[in-house]
Amino acid sequence: MKVLVIGGGAREHALCRSLSLDPDVSALYCAPGNAGIAEVAELRPVDALDGEAVAALATELGAGLVVVGPEAPLVAGVADAVRAAGIPVFGPSAEAAQLEGSKAFAKDVMAAAGVPTARSYVCTTPEEVDAALDAFGAPYVVKDDGLAAGKGVVVTEDLEAARAHALACDRVVIEEYLDGPEVSLFAITDGVTVVPLQPAQDFKRALDDDQGPNTGGMGAYSPLPWADPKLVDEVMELVLQPTVDELRRRGTPFSGLLYAGLAITGRGTRVIEFNARFGDPETQVVLARLRTPLAGVLLNAAKGTLADEPPLVWHEDAAVTVVIASHNYPDTPRTGDPIEGLAEVAAKDAPDAYVLHAGTRREGDAVVSAGGRVLSVTATGSDLAQAREKAYTAVGRIRLDGSQHRTDIAAKAAGLR
Repeated sequence: MKVLVIGGGAREHALCRSLSLDPDVSALYCAPGNAGIAEVAELRPVDALDGEAVAALATELGAGLVVVGPEAPLVAGVADAVRAAGIPVFGPSAEAAQLEGSKAFAKDVMAAAGVPTARSYVCTTPEEVDAALDAFGAPYVVKDDGLAAGKGVVVTEDLEAARAHALACDRVVIEEYLDGPEVSLFAITDGVTVVPLQPAQDFKRALDDDQGPNTGGMGAYSPLPWADPKLVDEVMELVLQPTVDELRRRGTPFSGLLYAGLAITGRGTRVIEFNARFGDPETQVVLARLRTPLAGVLLNAAKGTLADEPPLVWHEDAAVTVVIASHNYPDTPRTGDPIEGLAEVAAKDAPDAYVLHAGTRREGDAVVSAGGRVLSVTATGSDLAQAREKAYTAVGRIRLDGSQHRTDIAAKAAGLR
């Protein structure tokens, strides 16, 4: 089977790495890809938001499966265009992708499906914003209703900061603050059958000890030794299956990757948000632990035959990923800086530790930074402490001027704090 992956971040590099190891994949393409993905897949240029262009490329390549990585192409209807061309595609329709594209839509679906989530108000005027902020009080949680690359949420004790963020958006969802640790749980679905993956936890704040601004994610780990063993079954019953059933009932079946961002509160598990695609950086650690070949699972989801898929098989090992970000991220990041040390990691740390590229490009013989989150250094080990040690050893070999990374990824879960 020939597979085409759409996107160019570390999530797509993780997907391509897994697919490149799958014996059922005869040819692997990625569009537009990045400098690291070029080592495992053939890169092709494409406007990832142009559904007709993606469908034409998939047809030209003879792809038997298209995997759409990022959220923006899904919301733009790229999966619809590929389906219309008669090619199996892993990713929801534009209508179903509104589960991520609109926080208000997601809240409406959850209400109809009886899914536990935070109480909220949808606001479009300054008066509505002020009333909602007053109703919930601090800490204030203000979410841009639309896509914001993981950075459209402000959680703050500062009323004026919360109000300023709300007024900068056309439409916002203001909701009650959910206490407790957060968990990311992915599920693959064909619109009827739902297959959960292993849970992970990511780190959204830029700085150690969860300080600094929100980012797209600075690291992740899996498994979660502190989580209730029944968590996945509970989320399947209360969140994932009811949501998939409700979308099908509305005539907008969701086929692809349903990502539930969860808070484990004192009052039970609550949904913080849904995403309509693999999360970044959690994908890096979840796929590092998956033993089942990936392509067949994604193809079954795309073809509506996921019920035929045998139970997934997982490695017992733990996985940790640490994001190396460029200077000034998450504000306007500096790009074009050379990245050194990649060959050292490959020579000294593989196969237990490896580098997944996010914002990179090749300039001649050099690899340079091309975005805010530049690399995801991923490692596996017998437990989180060992995986973490291997990841940070590899991070120490990377040289990128002005770069930043958190030093506490998985430290608490590994019993080191």
